[in-house]
Amino acid sequence: MPDTTPHLAITMGDPAGIGPEIILKACRRLQPRLAAGELRLLVIGHRSQLRAAGKVLNEAHDVPETTAQANWPALALLPAGDEQAPIAFGQIAPEAGRFAYLAVERAVELAQAGRIDAIVTAPLNKAALNLAGYHYAGHTDMLAALTNTKSSVMLLAHGDMRVSHVTTHVALADVPRLVTPERLRRTIDLTQAALLDLGIARPRIAVAALNPHAGEGGLFGRQDIDITTPVIDTCRAEGLDVTGPVPGDTVFVKLRARQFDAVVAMYHDQGHIPVKLLGFDVDPATGVWRALSGVNITLGLPVIRTSVDHGTAFDIAGKGVANEESLIEAIDYAMRLAATRRERAAG
Repeated sequence: MPDTTPHLAITMGDPAGIGPEIILKACRRLQPRLAAGELRLLVIGHRSQLRAAGKVLNEAHDVPETTAQANWPALALLPAGDEQAPIAFGQIAPEAGRFAYLAVERAVELAQAGRIDAIVTAPLNKAALNLAGYHYAGHTDMLAALTNTKSSVMLLAHGDMRVSHVTTHVALADVPRLVTPERLRRTIDLTQAALLDLGIARPRIAVAALNPHAGEGGLFGRQDIDITTPVIDTCRAEGLDVTGPVPGDTVFVKLRARQFDAVVAMYHDQGHIPVKLLGFDVDPATGVWRALSGVNITLGLPVIRTSVDHGTAFDIAGKGVANEESLIEAIDYAMRLAATRRERAAG
């Protein structure tokens, strides 16, 4: 009987950041699922930093090591490479950047070989990555290069709040020319596919307007009229449940009210702000973060990739206070996506 248990790789990200700590915290919380055979996790990263995180958390380092060729147990560590220099929490270092890259490289190799079902990434530091000689803007560019993917789409998720992006890390002044019919249609199609993979049988997608009031009949710009509306009309004619362009100041309220299953945002801040506003929980009395939740999912890759929606947090790395909630969510989303793909492949 074939093994249907989801096999996920968790890449440590920058070992000098909070990655090792949140991985151990997440694994501790997931222990009942691991023991029940509902999940298998392969941590790929830096052996010594995982042990150091265990000491910070006052718990034994009980993650057994494995090799890429072996069949690992429910939870195992695969060292990403040979340790060549010490790494200290909270400090930018080429060695940390090297391990961040090697972990992702190993994960992609395993995914393409069919050894794992999905990759879950802990945060990396772009400066350390570049110091190590890997000149990428982040995980997305790196994964695109390693999988020979020309373009991908970012989808942020927090509970039922799901937001994909037509553009992301570009200047705001460049957004209007980048919102082309082809790019918009690809974003809608990839969002539709992702929602189907999440088990939503009839996805409802809203497209956010680029301009205030969706252009107010052309008074505030014509992109929503000339670019977005024809694409949406074509989608609807083909049977997709797509609505828009919906003004940006109301579309996320409607998403939160579950009138839609996802929103297609036109640019980075339009989509990131509402998701992070809901996902970042702050103690109003102290102003201290109590929890950071939210998931970054890369659409358009030949492998499943989910990620935490926060950075390396060097200021608190190695102190035992980092929150693992976002990583737990990323693992949950990866499991759902992997399960659907396994079912589709089987039948």
